[in-house]
Amino acid sequence: MGRGMSVVLDASAILAVILDEPGRERVLPVMTGASVSAINIGEVLSRAVDQGFEVDRVADGLTRLEMKVLPFEQGDAVEAARLRTATKPIGASLGDRACLALARRLRLPVLTADRAWSSLGLDLEIVPIR
Repeated sequence: MGRGMSVVLDASAILAVILDEPGRERVLPVMTGASVSAINIGEVLSRAVDQGFEVDRVADGLTRLEMKVLPFEQGDAVEAARLRTATKPIGASLGDRACLALARRLRLPVLTADRAWSSLGLDLEIVPIR
């Protein structure tokens, strides 16, 4: 996963950077220009608030990273619903499925801290960050 490679980021990958968690070193080099679902940005901001961060400050910081924040489109909603059966055993949330649906739409690898995604057998490249 080299610099400049296009990827989709899960909320957990972005949070690893914000919260200085293990795996952040795998995410930082690919953040600029990475794609992320607006739903996952909502997850990141909500979790940041839970951790005591000021939402506007985190949102501004994310904007400076120049990620491509993409809307959750109707096709993504349909794909997220299709993914429900495959992902239910690992307890995947709507946000998780939104991320996976975006990665499918864009045909890009997805970076996540959720190692269970690799066990799903999806036709996606899942890159665990830790």
